[in-house]
Amino acid sequence: MSKTAHTHLVHDRQTRGHTQINWLDSYHTFSFGEFYDANRLGFRALRVINEDRVLPSAGFATHSHRDMEIVTYVLEGALQHQDSLRNGAIIRPGDAQIMSAGTGITHSELNASASEPVHFLQIWLLPDRQGLQPGYEQKHFPLEQRQNQLCLMADPQGRAGAVTIHQDTQIYAAVLTAGEQITYPLAGDRYGWLQVARGRVLFHGESLQAGDGVQLSGGKMLTIETPDQAEVLLFDLA
Repeated sequence: MSKTAHTHLVHDRQTRGHTQINWLDSYHTFSFGEFYDANRLGFRALRVINEDRVLPSAGFATHSHRDMEIVTYVLEGALQHQDSLRNGAIIRPGDAQIMSAGTGITHSELNASASEPVHFLQIWLLPDRQGLQPGYEQKHFPLEQRQNQLCLMADPQGRAGAVTIHQDTQIYAAVLTAGEQITYPLAGDRYGWLQVARGRVLFHGESLQAGDGVQLSGGKMLTIETPDQAEVLLFDLA
């Protein structure tokens, strides 16, 4: 069987959807809410990558979800989570939080600070099956586990201390310092998504900035480096 040629497509940060209201500034990589783009309906199991900034003491009041795997990754500040499973937690930088909505769950997300904004990514993926029992998991990954290396944060089997996601997907995070490079072997039968969360990276000769996303297919050794500093998420998708 011949290997599919490695291809990648950059989704420019400036073409994202944008929602701005008095307490929320949100950019949408994929179609979301009032933002609709027929070419951005998701990629593989990925359905939502929203970059949200929420003012102090504000946030998303109690609302419901079902049949979705929801991952929250905080870049700056702290986010207060409450849900109908009686989970209450504060999500901080370095935490991987996943909420499996399954048959139905309600939750709220509020800025935990009365003085500082919170900046985070909210990511939705389709589960591998509908009707799952709702669940919640959160783990912390210290900077030393993420610095200049890909740290596995979510995995279907919860390998290496990762949170468990109900989808054939691995999610990695890395914080890069100036001049450092990381690599990742994306198998020929897999797909990938690289999300630049902060800073600037060089990816196979292309300069990417915070908010840019790269859709990947085929098999190749991926190479990510930064001239100054950056933070990235990498999705390995079925």
